[in-house]
Amino acid sequence: MKYGIIGLTLVFVLGSSAVFLAEGEPAPPQRPRNVVKTEREWSKQLSPAQYLVTRQKHTEPAYSGKYVHNKAKGVYHCVCCEAELFSSGTKFESGTGWPSFWRPIAADSIDNEPDYSMAEPRVEVMCNNCGAHLGHVFSDGPPPTGLRFCINSLSLKFAPEAQTASPKAKAKTGSALSKAKASKEATKPKPDTKTPAPEGDKPKPEAKSPK
Repeated sequence: MKYGIIGLTLVFVLGSSAVFLAEGEPAPPQRPRNVVKTEREWSKQLSPAQYLVTRQKHTEPAYSGKYVHNKAKGVYHCVCCEAELFSSGTKFESGTGWPSFWRPIAADSIDNEPDYSMAEPRVEVMCNNCGAHLGHVFSDGPPPTGLRFCINSLSLKFAPEAQTASPKAKAKTGSALSKAKASKEATKPKPDTKTPAPEGDKPKPEAKSPK
């Protein structure tokens, strides 16, 4: 399917359901969220910049976010509620100045609404768990979806993949190595040792004649 803006209707596909948003169409009512807090509570939990972006729908300046060029492997969570949103495996360099992904981690991890705040209609992307504003989705992304989820770094919290094994795994590995070492020592041939001769049987040194 081709993604794009046709006339005044924005068409995009997320999962298996198509959403059609026509200009002038009223915004859908707020959906119930799993995490609900007052604006005062959000403002206390978040930094001023995070609050403006996630709760007041502002946009951080291009290339100002700490995750724009992040290439580490891991998962991007919602900064408000810790919900898993995007995987590093779907992140790509879009050249726009914001972290970009071609697919969310799950179809139901994000929500969307029409955004008519600018001359050209856009589709706002939100965290489905708490309603936090994340960014927008566009139809100029790479295969296989053709979508570009343009997300604010301030809306995200990155959790890198673990680089080391867990303590339990380390203990298990250490125990296995100890057993292997003990087994190796048990099968190692022992050096041939002889019983020393009694003192009385030892040959006496030959006496030297005086000069």
